[in-house]
Amino acid sequence: MKYYIIAGEASGDLYGSNLIKEIKKFDSKATFRAWGGDLMNLEDVKLVRHYKDHNYMGFAEVIWNLRTILKNITFCKEDIKKYNPDALILIDFPGFNMRIAKYFNKSSFPILYYIAPQVWAWKEKRVELIKKYVDSLYVILPFEKDFFMKHGIETTYHGHPLLEHIINFKKNKSITKLDFYKQNNLDQKKPIIALIPGSREQEIIKKLPIMLSAVSSYSENYNIVIAGMNIHKAIYQSISYKYNVNTVFEDTYNLLNLSSFALVTSGTATLETAFFNVPQVVCYKANMISYIIAKLLVKIKFISLVNLILDYESVKELIQNDLNNIKLKEELRKIINMSHSNSIKNDYKKLISKCKGEDVSKNIAQSMLKTINNF
Repeated sequence: MKYYIIAGEASGDLYGSNLIKEIKKFDSKATFRAWGGDLMNLEDVKLVRHYKDHNYMGFAEVIWNLRTILKNITFCKEDIKKYNPDALILIDFPGFNMRIAKYFNKSSFPILYYIAPQVWAWKEKRVELIKKYVDSLYVILPFEKDFFMKHGIETTYHGHPLLEHIINFKKNKSITKLDFYKQNNLDQKKPIIALIPGSREQEIIKKLPIMLSAVSSYSENYNIVIAGMNIHKAIYQSISYKYNVNTVFEDTYNLLNLSSFALVTSGTATLETAFFNVPQVVCYKANMISYIIAKLLVKIKFISLVNLILDYESVKELIQNDLNNIKLKEELRKIINMSHSNSIKNDYKKLISKCKGEDVSKNIAQSMLKTINNF
């Protein structure tokens, strides 16, 4: 069968690549055309657009790039029509994907939505649009199934695929601590504090200078290591050159697996850090216009997925003006304290219990194929 998949960011690329692997096991003649990233591209997918070329964060950024976004939506519609898939699989990326779902409503192929739009956070009215335009919904956060059921939408939940992915990574990791330290010129006598400033250029520019300033006094006792992406090499260098730090490129999981503490930008990385059992401080700073709009529209108690799933504050969130050198340094000092660190790790055990599933990507693939065959 022919599958058209749309993912708009790094996490969607990861989930999509694992899903593709499983679909191939059940459908030997499967072909894929996709919007995604490097991981999906490795799965013999015809990549139409890379998410790095159309990934905008924040309300203001979306408005400034609206013309490009609308052009991409128009192109995507035409590309899907030409490809004429047997199934359209949408992964997260709701601002874009819900428009595609609406356009292809009542087409000859089913619309499968994997990683539901976060309507529980804002735009709850979109629940009715999901009910109208989506044929099958697959959720990855434990509280989402009950939320959508209350709105009359049948959902499928098998656990969080990211946890399964990280468990498999730990089992099959190919590098030792000694080799990792040697490869990255780290002092073998010092533990690691990881800085995870995000994948977007604007995130890195806003957050990394604050992170570096907050950890500068710890460099004598710790290896300070930035999780970097090759595409932004020049940016890391321009910001970090005056600090005693290292940057590890395209190897965040090995870094987190060996880290003692982390400063992490809000997003999927907070869950990754938790699943690696690393005490963290969550950092969020957006364009001021975007932040003001978000404050008015988004109705959630927390911004990190760790706290949202636990439904209480386990990891400290420093948001907007609170994200500054003084406060971040103070929160880092707290998590380095053993009792506080152990408390966070106990919370992580509860988090993992809530998110754990078995053969998550495999079960989702099987469920999707059943829906496609019965459509």
